[in-house]
Amino acid sequence: MSSTSPDIAAAPADAPAPPRALPNGLAAFLVFLSSGAVLVLETVSLRLVGPYVGVTLQVTSSVIGMALAAIAYGAWFGGWLADRRDPRTMLAPALVLAGIATAVTLPIVRYAGELLRGGAASGVLLLTAVTVLLPAALLAGITPLVVKLQLADLRRTGQVVGKLSGIGTLGGITATLGTGFILVAALPSSVIVLALAAVLGVTGLALGFWLRRHSGTELSTPGRAKAALALLGLAAAGLTAAAPNPCDVETAYHCARVEVDPQWPPGRTLYLNSAEHSYVDLGEPTHLKYAYTQWIGAVADVARPARQSMDALHLGGGGFTVPHYLAATRPGTDNLVFELDGELVELDRRELGLRTGADMRARVGDARVLLRGEPTDSRDFVVGDAFGHLVVPWHLATREMAADVRRVLRPGGVYVQNVIDYPPGRFIRSEVATVAAEFAHVALIAPPGAFDGRQGANFLIIASDAPLPLAAIPPRLTLLPEPAELLDGAKLRDWVGDAMVLTDDYAPVDQLLATP
Repeated sequence: MSSTSPDIAAAPADAPAPPRALPNGLAAFLVFLSSGAVLVLETVSLRLVGPYVGVTLQVTSSVIGMALAAIAYGAWFGGWLADRRDPRTMLAPALVLAGIATAVTLPIVRYAGELLRGGAASGVLLLTAVTVLLPAALLAGITPLVVKLQLADLRRTGQVVGKLSGIGTLGGITATLGTGFILVAALPSSVIVLALAAVLGVTGLALGFWLRRHSGTELSTPGRAKAALALLGLAAAGLTAAAPNPCDVETAYHCARVEVDPQWPPGRTLYLNSAEHSYVDLGEPTHLKYAYTQWIGAVADVARPARQSMDALHLGGGGFTVPHYLAATRPGTDNLVFELDGELVELDRRELGLRTGADMRARVGDARVLLRGEPTDSRDFVVGDAFGHLVVPWHLATREMAADVRRVLRPGGVYVQNVIDYPPGRFIRSEVATVAAEFAHVALIAPPGAFDGRQGANFLIIASDAPLPLAAIPPRLTLLPEPAELLDGAKLRDWVGDAMVLTDDYAPVDQLLATP
């Protein structure tokens, strides 16, 4: 009787031998690297697209969604290929192609960003797609290729797949933390992207050499394709060098540049993520160009007797325009500025005439966190002018934040908050309702067209626990170049209507700003 069970078919004599498994260490490295590279791309992509479409919840969601789509489709396609061809012949080309696609990302984003600039949903989705999809999909396809090679013993399938899956996840975690905490703070985004491209390309070439030497594996890339890949890499380098760069300085939070005012040589305009953020007159600090800064100046002028010093706190520094104005018009004023971006403060020192000292202090950190450390009843005037692109960060727009501002203000102190909104004005109405939930007296300044929903604009909320000097503000507004109106009392309450009060538990700022 035969010793072979009749229900188990013997393998044909001429069946090809399964591909040899990679050394465990090499397999783990490839999975760790490819998975980590996807997360580096995802994290840096927010910095790449920010100058063109902003850094809003929708942009962040789009980048995450595109990265997940790339992982899904890349893993599916990589697994499909692994069942049809020897994975050893595809691993090295996949890494090289991923490196080239990563390098090409820079010029593609810079050229496409100029065409898709703005916050339209279609533009956001398209720009994030061209930034993430191709390189991330190529990288996601590497793990199933490696898994197929390592499955030599079907009795260890769960162990092999689980181990490599865990290693890939660790690669992603390491890349996310390393990029967010170290790389972005130390290097420009362009350097991170090009360095990642170089690492992937060199790893692919080294892997191809190792595979040929140790197993005689020939890459699936013919000579002409190799030449095409080399030319594509050179073209990517050339396009990257020639592509328009929207940044003079790339900080940990912003793409920043300073331009000289062609109409007024002492004037400087600070751009953050391609949006005009501040205007500074190096020769005359009382020169306020933008309407909302003029409104802040008008309120500050009547908040206390002329030339009397005050203790002012500024939530957001930008170009330090308002702190300089208060220092010039009220000598001896103590200006304390909370600015999230320390590199922006250094840029202000280099190019915008910032001189810090006893009466002009800059403290680097998140305004909400730093505000908690301020003594109660310690400030006469608080200016809220912090933005992420053109949006007030949600955690600075809640009732709890307004309560902390009220705590820091002395009795009779004034809080002014700059807000940008667009028709139909849902966010500004909610923000006024939020501030009014904590302050007994609230007023609002804006252009007439913004109140009736004809235009988007800056709005300035004015709040205090004591009656505001409302009679003194409108005459000053009439002296300004651009028309503005003051709304208060019953008219303001009617305009706000039943708008929601924003809280730390629920503050859908980005959704309120979105056009319905």
